[in-house]
Amino acid sequence: MRKILKKYTETNLILRIAAGIIIGALIGIFLPHWNVLGILGDVFVGALKAIAPILVFVLVISSLANAGGGIGKRFRTVIILYMLSTLLAALVAVSASKLFPVTLTLSQAAQTEAAAPNGIGEVLKSLVLNMVANPVKAISEGNYIGILTWAVILGLSLKQLANPETKKILGDISEAVTKAVRWVINLAPFGIMGLVFTSVSENGIGIFTDYGRLLLVLVGCMLTVALVVDPLIAGICLRRNPYPLVLRCFKDSGLTAFFTRSSAANIPINMALCEKLGLDRNVYSVSIPLGATINMDGAAITITVMTLAAAHTLGIQPDIFSALFLSILATLAACGSSGVAGGSLLLIPMACSLFNISSDIAMQVVAIGFIIGVVQDSFETAINSSGDVLFAATAEFMEWKKEGKEIKF
Repeated sequence: MRKILKKYTETNLILRIAAGIIIGALIGIFLPHWNVLGILGDVFVGALKAIAPILVFVLVISSLANAGGGIGKRFRTVIILYMLSTLLAALVAVSASKLFPVTLTLSQAAQTEAAAPNGIGEVLKSLVLNMVANPVKAISEGNYIGILTWAVILGLSLKQLANPETKKILGDISEAVTKAVRWVINLAPFGIMGLVFTSVSENGIGIFTDYGRLLLVLVGCMLTVALVVDPLIAGICLRRNPYPLVLRCFKDSGLTAFFTRSSAANIPINMALCEKLGLDRNVYSVSIPLGATINMDGAAITITVMTLAAAHTLGIQPDIFSALFLSILATLAACGSSGVAGGSLLLIPMACSLFNISSDIAMQVVAIGFIIGVVQDSFETAINSSGDVLFAATAEFMEWKKEGKEIKF
């Protein structure tokens, strides 16, 4: 048994995940009634979601308590890169919607458990209130804005007040949680096998034909941002070919995010990748969970494309200024989407109100979003999550260049 476990752990994780994808897809096609296999995916995602809030809380406190000086500039750079990428993603979505206008068949009513926000003010209010939520409740509910806020406050306090022994204990606790995360990540091939089985057995390929044009525009925008826009930003910042780093982020982060469809669940995986890249843990322990909250390229694209599709369906042709304002609104809304139940889809009615589209029509667009969500949300999460690592690494590598350090992707 030990030899089998050793051979398993020594095999490249990506190869193991690829095997899990193939096996899960084949079983989903030929034995779709094996529903018990889907439990593996639920357990894997559940384990990641359970450990991620504790990981973020402990790592941020430990990192800030033990951090030296000079990391504030890197945080500022990361935030600028996150926001710039999200805004450019929205502009790409506007351009694609102009070039390839999509119309929708609006017939069904939206079935959602949460009400859509009425405006950007409500989104930002929710975001601010989440910052001051009870820290225990924030951890139990996976409220990363609240987790980050309280972890930063406690970490800075401990940096000033804690003695060296206390700081060492914090470091030991963070190492123990990190070790537990590694154990969970080693089970990724089985979890992804279950997730792929569930997707294939429940959805088949019909979803691609019913809403093919809409999905092409959405996925095309996301791939354009992930393969052209984001690498361009990283390339300009680093003044070197960014694609080895981009592709590694896709391979090690985007692949798992595609199947888990949860940025929160992918936080431990992103932190493990940052460790492999040799990044400063004091920085990435904050920038990665922050990216899972505000680096929302995919959400900005979804909000923009779906809103303009609704407008085109009703014969509305937005002018350039309205489209630009929509991009800015989508950027701000996307950054606050983590504080809204239902994520980016429930922000569509708010964006639709910019063109005086009624809430009834807008919620029908939301319903279509839920129908295609198995594809849309997978791509959205993949580019969001891989972008978190890409820009966290870019910000740090920029400092390495100034210090004369060698950069290796």
